[in-house]
Amino acid sequence: MERYICIHGHFYQPPRENPWLEAIELQDSAHPYHDWNEKITAECYAPNATSRILDDRNRIVHLVNNYQKISFDFGPTLLSWLENHAPEVYAAILQADQESQLAFAGHGSALAQAYNHMIMPLANSRDKYTQVVWGIRDFEQRFGRRPEGMWLPETAVDLESLEILAAHDIHFTILAPRQAHRIRPLGSKEWLDVSGGKIDPSRAYTLKLPSGKNLALFFYNGPIARAVAFEGLLNRGETFAQRLVGGFTAKQDYPQMVHIATDGETYGHHHPFGDMALAYAVHYIESNSLARLTNYGEYLERHPPRHEVEIFENTSWSCIHGVERWRSDCGCHLGAHPDWNQTWRAPLRQAMDWLRDNLAPVYEDYCSNFVYDPWKARNDYIQVVLDRSDASLERFLQQQARNELNSDNTVTLCKLLELQRYAMLMYTSCGWYFDELSGIETIQILQYAGRVLQLAKELFPRFDESPFLAILEQAESNKSTEGNGRHIYEQNVAPAVLDLERVAAHYGMSSLFQAYEQEARIYCFQARQEDYRTAEAGRAKVALGRITLSSTITRESNCFCFGVFHWGDHNLLCGVRQCQPPEIFAGSVEELMKVFSSADFPGTIQLLESHFGQPMYTLKDLFRDEQRKILDTVLAATLVDVEAMYRQVYEYNAPLFRFLHDLGSPLPLPLSVAAEVVLNLSLQQAFQEEQLEAIHIEKLLKEAYMSGVSLNTTVLELTFRKKLEHLAKELLTDSSQEELLHALDSALHIMESLPFAVNLRQVQNYCYHILHRDYPALQHRAAQGDADAARWVQQFASICDRLSILVPE
Repeated sequence: MERYICIHGHFYQPPRENPWLEAIELQDSAHPYHDWNEKITAECYAPNATSRILDDRNRIVHLVNNYQKISFDFGPTLLSWLENHAPEVYAAILQADQESQLAFAGHGSALAQAYNHMIMPLANSRDKYTQVVWGIRDFEQRFGRRPEGMWLPETAVDLESLEILAAHDIHFTILAPRQAHRIRPLGSKEWLDVSGGKIDPSRAYTLKLPSGKNLALFFYNGPIARAVAFEGLLNRGETFAQRLVGGFTAKQDYPQMVHIATDGETYGHHHPFGDMALAYAVHYIESNSLARLTNYGEYLERHPPRHEVEIFENTSWSCIHGVERWRSDCGCHLGAHPDWNQTWRAPLRQAMDWLRDNLAPVYEDYCSNFVYDPWKARNDYIQVVLDRSDASLERFLQQQARNELNSDNTVTLCKLLELQRYAMLMYTSCGWYFDELSGIETIQILQYAGRVLQLAKELFPRFDESPFLAILEQAESNKSTEGNGRHIYEQNVAPAVLDLERVAAHYGMSSLFQAYEQEARIYCFQARQEDYRTAEAGRAKVALGRITLSSTITRESNCFCFGVFHWGDHNLLCGVRQCQPPEIFAGSVEELMKVFSSADFPGTIQLLESHFGQPMYTLKDLFRDEQRKILDTVLAATLVDVEAMYRQVYEYNAPLFRFLHDLGSPLPLPLSVAAEVVLNLSLQQAFQEEQLEAIHIEKLLKEAYMSGVSLNTTVLELTFRKKLEHLAKELLTDSSQEELLHALDSALHIMESLPFAVNLRQVQNYCYHILHRDYPALQHRAAQGDADAARWVQQFASICDRLSILVPE
């Protein structure tokens, strides 16, 4: 009897981009990472691209790309982020699909996914269709082939969604066992009730759709998937493998496939080192010939369905109440706050539905002035989303536009289509999944709704948002400080709404702290500097300029004049207005510069207000990342003074610190704070030096121990790790540099004395590649009597030993 195993990972993160900037801004909750995508990439997506197989002494024997061995789907919005911010991981994912086609009879292991993780049964027909089309086209552009299967978000299913999959030549999807209703052998009239998860998950089934089309369905093994996700099965790779193999039964005489599906983040993010358990389980199964690894496409070709199935519609894998988790207080929650309710889910969805449904007819009517078919244009707009170049937009317009469009009409059409894009993004499932209305996931989809409202008011001046806000007002937060949905929207979303004028203000204020080229990119905006003047008087600065700003998304463009006055610290004022004629602007510059040069700062502020009007922008109006950079710059001088003060206190009282330590007496709080600040900063600075000084670092660590100082291990670990990674990457670039070899070896020696663990994953990756690229040739030269090669081999072997990498004999 043939035995197959298939492990499916559903890799997904909700889109987190600021809808006005098309980028993820700094998220402090992900510290020390910039944002949650970066954090989860470090914990899951990157480790699965270079996972470890260890020997019995926990030494790395092989680095493996787990994606090559499993079935997987990645959210299109996540892949877009990975392509730009983690290109090596992105390349590994694409490469894995190509390798899997070679391993599995031409069937790639990557599945497509409905575009932005919308709960399909709760969507209207148009949105379902576009979600499938966008998911397929995104997949085709990235993976270079048609997808055979598609993952439905949360496995939420209804027949209409499956009809759309079948109509687009999708062959199969994956569901949870409890979503199956009844089965029968093909050609039989007798149905067998398999509700309650009683379906045999080890075979494929066919669903006969009302249209007459068929779609194959796979129902994953629920108990094993649950053990992986929630019961610690990933604690040991061999146990995981044995549990998978234990899913076969001798009672069946057909080729069985044991397959599971879980969140991909299970393998590393939810369960640290879960990627290694996965890698070893696959290795154990293959090396012991316990079963044949496969993917769904290959299994389906080899063993077509012999049974028909019917499903329960409006069901999912993560809500036992069907799809109620995304529209009602069904009782599903994370459990951290059992006294909270989720009655807010219903009015939140009602508000989104009102916004979508009231804008659909006016979109269709207005858009018909420019294109043949507004809804086909929306479906095809994905080609512009995937490629924002002028050439891509021009191709789209040639295919869709009734007539040649002027620049104003092009901007209008782009805004109409962006309105529809965000009207889908605002249904991203995570907005309803969690426990609280004011959570970051729900605020994210409210931001998408805010972008829809902004575009609607620009396109349709008579559009009234008050019914939307009135419905939101019915959504009550569990936190008394947050109030209701309307209050949350007005506090968190309305202030974030962005237009070109505010981008101009950002440009003006940030220009005092960084020099812009004549052509500069600011997130999704292009800035062209027409004129720029600056002057200083002591700590005070002033800048005046003319710029043309263009959106790379809507192609909207305008010219602005700005004036900025910074009189030190966080005190910053900026005025912006649409461009004046050059001669008038020149007069304003002359007048302002004259007053500023005389150190008449109140007069300077008055002239700014006079020439540029209200509102006046401040540091609070800067985009978050730039705001943090400027604050760091502004605070730097203050921190130097504070550090010097603490250092003076610490050094003056150092003998007292040691005396108190010998007595076993705790330091008084003021002295303890001084020691903590000084020693943490000193260690951080020591880790950043061009050459690490082992004696100096050891002295600082000893002082920290004797003073009873609490080290900021998060910051120190990251700083030291970056140093190691820099050295290892330089060595990978040119492994012949002996000084780099010595520096890395010394740094690893220092690491062994640190009172905290250092994440060595990337350093190990670099050195593993050096080992397999350069080591064999140098080892051969050493054996031939080359003394330089012998020294290199000896020291690199020492480095590998410190990194727990097995060096072949």
